Amino acid sequence: MATGQLFSRTTQALFYNYKQLPIQRMLDFDFLCGRETPSVAGIINPGAEGFQKLFFGQEEIAIPVHSTIEAACAAHPTADVFINFASYRSAAASSMSALKQPTIRVVAIIAEGVPESDTKQLIAYARSNNKVVIGPATVGGIQAGAFKIGDTAGTIDNIVHCKLYRPGSVGFVSKSGGMSNEMYNTIARVTDGIYEGIAIGGDVFPGSTLSDHILRFNNIPQVKMMVVLGELGGRDEYSLVEALKQGKVNKPVVAWVSGTCARLFKSEVQFGHAGAKSGGEMESAQAKNQALREAGAVVPTSYEALEATIKETFEQLVEEGKITPVKEVKPPQIPEDLNSAIKSGKVRAPTHIISTISDDRGEEPCYAGVPMSSIVEQGLGV
Repeated sequence: MATGQLFSRTTQALFYNYKQLPIQRMLDFDFLCGRETPSVAGIINPGAEGFQKLFFGQEEIAIPVHSTIEAACAAHPTADVFINFASYRSAAASSMSALKQPTIRVVAIIAEGVPESDTKQLIAYARSNNKVVIGPATVGGIQAGAFKIGDTAGTIDNIVHCKLYRPGSVGFVSKSGGMSNEMYNTIARVTDGIYEGIAIGGDVFPGSTLSDHILRFNNIPQVKMMVVLGELGGRDEYSLVEALKQGKVNKPVVAWVSGTCARLFKSEVQFGHAGAKSGGEMESAQAKNQALREAGAVVPTSYEALEATIKETFEQLVEEGKITPVKEVKPPQIPEDLNSAIKSGKVRAPTHIISTISDDRGEEPCYAGVPMSSIVEQGLGV
């Protein structure tokens, strides 16, 4: 597992299985952050080659499309992140192919439902070759002001609201992708924002763990405090407990394990993620929160109190002189797509074709003065 920062403002990625919206969101984030080069170097679309037109700010750019992982890695040797949008049926095989490429350092697997035996093989290969797997079942990760994976952090409006266009002082890691978006907002309200955020994925066997990323954050000078959001089920949080007990983490850690409501149900509850199912008392949210608290993490009494706890920890670090809050900057305006601007009434576009022979006035469209029904009934040509 990597011991420091995963991404930077020059990080470039290969995107597997073409999806227009998440790629465009990555490019819009690049422009928002003032990056000089797009973060997507190439697209891998099995069986297809050529280019895809996308926008980098106001400029339209052509991103190369390759038919194989090997060809893409050879054409873009500086791209070291592989973003895998393949379905669960092929995600494991394509991820393993990517991990075996010498240029690839980080693989993010978005798909849910990847067979656990396949995931274990990916994890074993990555760890033995000093590579990082984020996921499966992840929305990805983001380094504020530098690089983001796919749909991480949602729309541009949300990214601006959460101040993700410039780095803050908080390292954040979560099992849940949806809750990571919520926490970016929470953290931005009461601190100077995040430096890096990772959603490890909700599967039983994540490619990288909560403690893997906390230990990384501990080695990044710009990260002054960490926030962890776990959930009931599994024992991943206990590796963080051990790291805290052994003194491997010397920065404040604010942690909360969700799922305390599970005890209100008479039978065992399966929450949204495959891994969010308590297998006994040790895997309950209450037990893990207590263990984290005893190990030295700052653990609130409830999720509702988490925001206030983060705020209090941040303000104490500022008061001690350990954090100098990041100065706010104004991000550039992302150009709006023409279609959405027309729909919202912000612009009007002239017609490109004027026809003097067809007419849609009246009860029925006419062509050269003949009603359309007559043209169909008589089999006339146009």
